[in-house]
Amino acid sequence: MTTVKLENRKKYENIALIFVYFVLIINAILFKDSIVAVLSAFFGITYTMLAGKGNPKCYLFGLAGSGLYSWLSLSNALWGNLCLYALYYIPMQILGFFKWNKHLKENSKEIIKNKLSKKEVLVLTAISLILTIICVWILFITKDKNPIIDGITTIFSIVGMYLTVKRAIEQWVIWIVVNGLTAIMWIHIALSGEKVYSTVLMWIVYLILAIYFYRIWKREVV
Repeated sequence: MTTVKLENRKKYENIALIFVYFVLIINAILFKDSIVAVLSAFFGITYTMLAGKGNPKCYLFGLAGSGLYSWLSLSNALWGNLCLYALYYIPMQILGFFKWNKHLKENSKEIIKNKLSKKEVLVLTAISLILTIICVWILFITKDKNPIIDGITTIFSIVGMYLTVKRAIEQWVIWIVVNGLTAIMWIHIALSGEKVYSTVLMWIVYLILAIYFYRIWKREVV
C-alpha cells in the first residue's frame, strides 16, 4: 500500500470515528441513555479501532470498556457476559498489552500480524463447539435471559480474545459472528424497555469494524 493510500485510509478512519462519537452523544441526549452504556460504547469502539490498527494502546481503552460492560451485564442478568468480561477480558487486556509490545514492527508502532495453521483452526473449532454446548446448558439452568446467544457469544469471545492476543487474522472472523449475535441480543433488551441504545449502537459498530479490519489485515497476511 502506498504512503498516499495509507494516509487517506487513516483520514477516513478518523472521520468515521468522530462521526460515531457524535452519534453516541446525540443518542445519549435524545433517548436519555444510561451513562454507563455511553461510556462503555466510547471506550469499546475506541479499543476496537486501535486494535484493528495494531496499536497496543488499544488495551488501555479495553480495560475501561470491559469494566463498564461488566456492570451492564450484571444489571441485565447476562451472567455469561459478566463472567466473560470480569474474569477473562480484564486479565487478557493486561496480558495483551505486554504481548503486543513485544511484537512491533521496527519502523512503526503497529504489531506484526499472522494467521493460524490448519491444525490450529481445526482444534480451536472443535474445542469451541464443545464448550459452547456446555455453556448454553449451564446458562439455561441459571435462567439467563438469552442463554443460546449469550452462551455462543461467551465462548466465541473467549476464543476471539485469545486470537487477538496472538495477533491472528482469524480473530476478525470470530468477532463478526460474536458482534452480529450480540447486537441482536442487545436490540432485544432495548425493545424490552431498557435504555441501552448506546450499547446496541456499539455492537453494530463493532460488527462493521470487524468486517472492515478483516479486509485490511487480509492484505497484509498472506
